[in-house]
Amino acid sequence: MTFKPSLLASKLTNKPIIWTISGADCSGGAGIAADIKTGHSLNVEVCHLITANTVQNSAELIAINAIDVQILAEQAQALRFDKPPTVIKIGLIANSEQVNWLVAMLLVLKQQLPSLLVVYDPVGQASVGGGLSTLTAPALTPLMPLIDVITPNLIEAKQLNLLRSTSTAKTEALAENILQLGCKAVIIKGGHTDSEGSNATVKNSVAETHCIDVCLQNIKPRMFLNLQSPKISTSYSHGGGCSFASALASFLAHGYLLRDAFTLTKAFINQGLSLTAKIPNTINDNESENNCDGHHSEVSNDKNENYYGAFQQGSWPTKLNYFPTIISPVNQQYILLPNFPLLGLADSEKLGLYPVIDSLAWLKCLLPLNLNVIQLRIKSKNTAKLALLIKKAVAMARHYNCRLFINDHWQLAIKYGAYGVHIGQEDLNSADLNAIAESGLRLGISTHGCYEFLLAKQLRPSYLAIGAIFATKTKDMTGQIQGLATLSQILALADTIPVVAIGGINQQRIGQVWRTGVSAVAVVTAITKAEQPVVATQTMQALLL
Repeated sequence: MTFKPSLLASKLTNKPIIWTISGADCSGGAGIAADIKTGHSLNVEVCHLITANTVQNSAELIAINAIDVQILAEQAQALRFDKPPTVIKIGLIANSEQVNWLVAMLLVLKQQLPSLLVVYDPVGQASVGGGLSTLTAPALTPLMPLIDVITPNLIEAKQLNLLRSTSTAKTEALAENILQLGCKAVIIKGGHTDSEGSNATVKNSVAETHCIDVCLQNIKPRMFLNLQSPKISTSYSHGGGCSFASALASFLAHGYLLRDAFTLTKAFINQGLSLTAKIPNTINDNESENNCDGHHSEVSNDKNENYYGAFQQGSWPTKLNYFPTIISPVNQQYILLPNFPLLGLADSEKLGLYPVIDSLAWLKCLLPLNLNVIQLRIKSKNTAKLALLIKKAVAMARHYNCRLFINDHWQLAIKYGAYGVHIGQEDLNSADLNAIAESGLRLGISTHGCYEFLLAKQLRPSYLAIGAIFATKTKDMTGQIQGLATLSQILALADTIPVVAIGGINQQRIGQVWRTGVSAVAVVTAITKAEQPVVATQTMQALLL
């Protein structure tokens, strides 16, 4: 049966679809089995195309039986319009014929589905030992420009670097070289990281006890995302590398930006390893050493030694202890930064309605309404005018005992003794956080997704804002709309720090945002564009009681 493109819309469901193109592991740990279990755990529909049936167990790889490309082509054609993918995850490619088929198939699919993403986990060797593919690194060259994210471990990254005729052990240089092959982003998993190959910005002693995962996108300026997690000892890690790539594909299918999908994937892997970290070894009490991305480093053929079980997929990660530490130049610069002052809230007290306004006139209008907090956001390059406005605003707010945060202009906020200053992610590299902390000002930071939230949280600010919750007219937030589900998930990472929700929130939506448990709901046009601003403000205040 042939499906026409016109039927595509009617076939789509609320659950995103991913295709996994990989090998079948009869021992149930890796390949297609891991991909399906991972996808179902993360609420995506999984279609699978098997590239090879392997004969293996927890001790050895015995045989690889490649599937004919004609069968793969027929399967892809059958699914193409019936279940079109949002993301394709590629694992084991058994031979060069399959590479050629993949290239041709992806070229067609990417024309049909312009937003299609492709994640490639370059599996070259079984974790129990033995080669899984007859491919040489140069055979992958035609495929690389069609890959959106490639997820090698350190060993695989070094093998891919042979295509660049260069040798390096530094993770950042390896990632940069792999990008030159044509893929759009590379994640080098930290499971095989050692003191030789660890990130130059991370001390070697850390690499001995922690996994350092690195992500680099083909954008300018280059920005390396570095995630650090403690190594977890478990006997159940078979298929963890496959699960990493399929989890990444699942989060991308749900619409997350790569930085957030990367962070959530690492939390998912940490969770899975932790679920079995305390399971007694059924054969021997000695636990095997896992390398954090699910690759088993020392599996013995002697069944009386370490057992090697399948990685256990958990649910959507929500617990803070599973999430990695963000390693960034900002956090390293301010490693000794003191905590910023608290907001002076009583137990169980919340900030409530948080108007963001752009003039003294609006400030004069709102201050008598007994608001806990207001933000003055003035976008002007006239320093003299700004100074006068901020000086007056600080005095006005102090008279009403209102917490007034000055947006961006931290030097003037310090000069005139404002209650606090609010800055965006783009300001973290330019603002002097030490000066802000030493002045006694409270600090609020804007974040967009779990990666930025965790990064900013490590700076210990007075509050964190998360947005945009909904589409907003005040700023282009394409690709960064959080929604209520993501807001609730991020709140679970907050600990005791107050969280402010912002972006596209109006009277109709404010109640459902408030019920997530945020400390404040920031609004802009819901007040400034209202026919009766005072009435609108009082109505929203009442909804937050």
